[in-house]
Amino acid sequence: MVRKGSSYRCAECGHEVAKWVGRCPECQAWGTVEERAGSRAPIATVAAGAPSSPAKPIAEVDVEASRAKPTGVSELDRVLGGGLVPGVVVLLAGEPGVGKSTLLLEVAYQWAARSEAAALYVTGEESAGQVRLRAERTGNVHDRMYLAAESDLAAVFGHVDDVKPGLLIVDSVQTMSSPQADGAPGGVTQVRAVTAALVALAKERGLPVVLVGHVTKEGSVAGPRVLEHLVDVVLHFEGDKHSTLRMVRGVKNRFGAADEIGCFELHDDGIEGVPDPSGLFLNRHAEAVPGTAVAVTVEGKRPLLCEVQALVAESALPQPRRAVSGLDSARVSMVLAVLEKRSGNPIGGKDVYTATVGGMKVTEPAVDLAVALAVWSGMRDLALSPRLVAIGEVGLAGEVRRVTGVGRRLAEAARLGFTHALVPPDSGPLPDGIKTLEVGDLASALRAVEYVPGTRPADRTASPSA
Repeated sequence: MVRKGSSYRCAECGHEVAKWVGRCPECQAWGTVEERAGSRAPIATVAAGAPSSPAKPIAEVDVEASRAKPTGVSELDRVLGGGLVPGVVVLLAGEPGVGKSTLLLEVAYQWAARSEAAALYVTGEESAGQVRLRAERTGNVHDRMYLAAESDLAAVFGHVDDVKPGLLIVDSVQTMSSPQADGAPGGVTQVRAVTAALVALAKERGLPVVLVGHVTKEGSVAGPRVLEHLVDVVLHFEGDKHSTLRMVRGVKNRFGAADEIGCFELHDDGIEGVPDPSGLFLNRHAEAVPGTAVAVTVEGKRPLLCEVQALVAESALPQPRRAVSGLDSARVSMVLAVLEKRSGNPIGGKDVYTATVGGMKVTEPAVDLAVALAVWSGMRDLALSPRLVAIGEVGLAGEVRRVTGVGRRLAEAARLGFTHALVPPDSGPLPDGIKTLEVGDLASALRAVEYVPGTRPADRTASPSA
C-alpha cells in the first residue's frame, strides 16, 4: 500500500525531511526547506538477483584499465593526481572571467594532440564562432578537437555518439537542460538531472567528463549542493582579476590528494603552468625593509614561500584600524593580542595593516610567527634579515607550536637561498644548508631575531649583498 502525505525538500541541496524546519540539516542553509506534495511508500524488501560480475579477491582486480591518463597540462595533472581516470567526472568551478574556458581549451588541445581519441568541447554559453576565435588566439586548434554549441542534453548525447570522443568538456552545466526534468536551466531539478545523466554516461562508457560550474558571490559552487556529491573531483579555479596568477585548488578527489594546488599564469595568448611559483610571492627588495617577514606555507605537498608585510602607524581615530589582505583576519587579531600581552609591545592605539605579496591567500597557522615578526619589525623600525624565514603557530599563552612538514619547508627555503630559520622546538629531522634557531615562545623569538646576521635598524639598513 502507498500512504499519501507531504514531505519537505531543501531547494539548495535536495535533502528531504519529514517536517518543516527553518534550517536544512544537510547544507545548513536557512529558509530553503519547502513543502513538496507527493507519496511516501513503506520500506520494501528486495529480492536477491544475479550479479552483473562475480566478486573477486582484491589482489586479482585489474587496475591497468583504471590508470590515470595525463592531460598534457602538468599543473592540472598534479591536482588531479596524475591525470584523468576513465569514467571520472570533474567539476571545475570559478568566477566568471577567471580563465576556466581558456584552461579547458588548452586541456582539449593537449588531449587531442597527445591521444588518438578526439576531444569534444560543448559550450552552452557562447557561440561556436566565439570559442573558435579564442582557440585561434591561444593557439589551441587541432584536427581532433570537436566543438558544439548546444544547451540540450539530448543533443549533447547525440554528439557523443557521432564523435566518440575520449574526453568530453561541458561549459557549463548550469546552461544545460534535460527534457526528462522540469524547471528552467540552472535550477535545482535541472542541474541535478543533467549531472546525474552525465555521470551515468561517463561510468557506462569509461569517458572522462569535465563540467564547468559557476560560483556564487560567497565563492561556493552555484546550484544544488548535491552537485559536489555526485561528481568524483571538485576543483576551484581562483585568481585576482588584477593579477595574472591563477590557482587550481583541489576540494574533493576520489583518485588522489584533495588538497593539492596548481599554479598558472594567464596571458593574452593563453595560459601556462608555473612549476616553481615560490618566487611569485616574494618581493625582492634592493635593501631590507622594516615590516616584512618570510614564511613557508604548504599547499598539499607543495611548499611555497610567501612574504608577509605589515604597516604600523599612529592612529588618529578613536577606534584604530585593522586591515587584512590575503590572511585570516581572526588569526591576525589573535596574534596582535598575543604580541601586545606576552611581549610588552603596545599596539592597541595604532593602525595595523597586514598583507601578503602576489595575491596569495594564506590561512595556515604556520604563518603566525611571520605575522608577529612583521608587525614587531614595523613597530621597531627594524629591518629583518632578508635571508631569514619564520615557521610556527603562535598560541594564546605566547608559545610557538610545532607545525607539520618543517623539514620540507626548510628544504625549499634553503633551495631559494635562505640561510637562517626560526622554528618551534622538537621539529624533527631538519635539512642541511640552513641554520635553525629553535624558539619556544614569542618573546624568545623576538630576542633571537636581533642576532641573526643582516638584521639592522632601518636607518642603517644595507643591501642584502653587502
